[in-house]
Amino acid sequence: MRNPLDATALNEALEDVHHAGVPGLFAEIRNSDETWRGAAGVADRTTGRPVSADMKHRIGSVTKTFTAAAVLQQAERGTIGLDTPIGAYLPHLVPGSPGEAITVRMLLNHTSGLAEYLPYVYTSLRAFPDLARTTPECFDEHRHTHFDRTDLIRLGVTAPAFGPPGGAPGLYSNTNYLLLAALLEHVTGIPAEDCITENVIRRAGLHDTEFPTGPHIDGPHSRLYESWFGKIDPPRDYSVFDMSYAGPSANLTSTVADLNRFYAALLSGTIISPSSLTEMQQTTQVVSQELSTIPYGLGLHPVESSGGQTFWGHGGTVWGGGTLALIRTDGQRQLALALNLQRWNTLDASGRPEPHPIDKALATFYDLAMNA
Repeated sequence: MRNPLDATALNEALEDVHHAGVPGLFAEIRNSDETWRGAAGVADRTTGRPVSADMKHRIGSVTKTFTAAAVLQQAERGTIGLDTPIGAYLPHLVPGSPGEAITVRMLLNHTSGLAEYLPYVYTSLRAFPDLARTTPECFDEHRHTHFDRTDLIRLGVTAPAFGPPGGAPGLYSNTNYLLLAALLEHVTGIPAEDCITENVIRRAGLHDTEFPTGPHIDGPHSRLYESWFGKIDPPRDYSVFDMSYAGPSANLTSTVADLNRFYAALLSGTIISPSSLTEMQQTTQVVSQELSTIPYGLGLHPVESSGGQTFWGHGGTVWGGGTLALIRTDGQRQLALALNLQRWNTLDASGRPEPHPIDKALATFYDLAMNA
């Protein structure tokens, strides 16, 4: 199943996304022994500095696959049981009956029932998912706020639960992955970031992937423009931001090349065993942050191409930045894409996001990337 890359068509499709409204985006596609890289638009709307395909980028929740892989490694070593209640490890963070009912697996696949903590941290988003009643003031208010991870976890654990542990559908919640970070620290005795760096990032041979130590992105990168559904006009740059609000749930920086290397290593058995990969690919139904119900595994999300092929990977957003990284089940075709604009859709009279030309242009690019 080898469809060669059409560089001309891919470049044109990427340019179409830029002309539809994204200031800048860049991507890498791998097809067996072929590699295409492309970039379109600008990294800085003020200076006109162009984007390039080797730029560093905040990858948001793509980080979750890295964290999940580190947990699966510990499960292979016997230090973590996937079906062991989290209260057996962290009773101080998840006490009582929730700690006895919520398993490590439920944290990994978002079926714990635990609430998302972000609306309790960013109070101007408290009305979410009622987007019309949310406002973006909190982004500026907390640009340089350094949050304590334990405090964030407690907000999510003590908030009204989405549903019972193990219920379906589950709720995609960053609370789950901050708890997994705390679990890694508990069983390894080192910070979760160090555990993931040593056992996942370095094992995969990644040289441009790291956890931030401050609000800046190290190395050449794009500014990140947030629109918040048209409520920030023109979109504002949030590339300088304290990412402690996300931690090992969503705060890695990487490159599109490194992301493709990572997922290739994951599927080839370099990072975890084949049996652990099988565990990661067992899916359940989860309500996503976009409020659609999707299949979700243990830090992996399957996507079907228009050609009927299954890709595995993850998407991620931060304020102003978006990322998608996917690999076909056979490991022979990959896509990693980074954009420097987020939440570009405006809201209609009922408060729902309206279709935007960017959506159609991205769909065309994805179709070429996954099927061309």
